Amino acid sequence: MAYASVPHVVHWSSVPGKPAKRIPAIFYRTEAGGEPVREWLKSLPSRDDRRLIGYDIETVEFGWPIGMPVCRPLGDGMYEVRTNLPHNRIARVLFYIDKYGRMVLLHGFIKKSRRTPAADLQLGRTNQKKHERGLA
Repeated sequence: MAYASVPHVVHWSSVPGKPAKRIPAIFYRTEAGGEPVREWLKSLPSRDDRRLIGYDIETVEFGWPIGMPVCRPLGDGMYEVRTNLPHNRIARVLFYIDKYGRMVLLHGFIKKSRRTPAADLQLGRTNQKKHERGLA
């Protein structure tokens, strides 16, 4: 009898000498099934931009708790991952830590002003509340 080969998935936490993620990142999902941060990342024209943002998210996953310059608290349990991109552009990904200890990626944007725009912060907070209600 022939057996089907099943690919073996290796998780970093199971590799000797490799650190485990302290907080795994997940994408916030809307009621309609959309994932705003994943969609925003895919919409970025530069693969290098996506790679840099992903690297900074990964830095938070493995290094939590982590502070500036990669991560900054915004109050009420909301944080931002800060990524400096080429050509003086700044990307932000808003997230919170849910009751299961996961980094929930709520909203991403390219910052155009010195302060985090109120509309972007409000969208992140709205998504956080929706996600929290779904976890009840």
